[in-house]
Amino acid sequence: MRWDALFSDIESQFAEDSRLSLEAEITERSRVETASVELVDRLRGSLGAQVTVHAASGTVFEGTLAHAGADALVLNEARHQVLIPYQAATRYVGLGRLSRGEPSQVRSRIGLASALRGMSRDRSELAVILTQAYGQENRLAGVIDRVGRDFFDLAIMSPGEVRRASHVNQVSTIPFASLTAIRSPRPGDL
Repeated sequence: MRWDALFSDIESQFAEDSRLSLEAEITERSRVETASVELVDRLRGSLGAQVTVHAASGTVFEGTLAHAGADALVLNEARHQVLIPYQAATRYVGLGRLSRGEPSQVRSRIGLASALRGMSRDRSELAVILTQAYGQENRLAGVIDRVGRDFFDLAIMSPGEVRRASHVNQVSTIPFASLTAIRSPRPGDL
């Protein structure tokens, strides 16, 4: 009888060791998997969620996460869409725990410059929010004239005016690095 208890005890110890080893392996695999997740994948996993984005300038944007591209995201606010480059954000609130990779190789290469070129083609009035020294911000209204690799030209006009040479007060060249966000009317609200 004593031998049976000894063998049962040894058997339960092996079972417990196997269970602990399996739990440790699962935990380690989970850590490795989490370490490979990029922020853009987390953002894609939260598409359709209400998200708050805190920018380095101190501005806070709230809306439904509509797009997460290679370099920037788009939030749908009540009356506007806001394009926010990832480099302008200091933190996000409301992201889910899921992550989703980009299945399209083409979409994964579409960056900030491509989005700005689309806005330039639309010729619609935009509100451009720039980050300046000490976290201050500057807001400009205008139309994007052209887009380079790491900058864009904004024709600054009085709000509500159509882009005509006589309406342009000045043209500002804006480096992508100084961009906090671009706010535009939502499609259909024009």
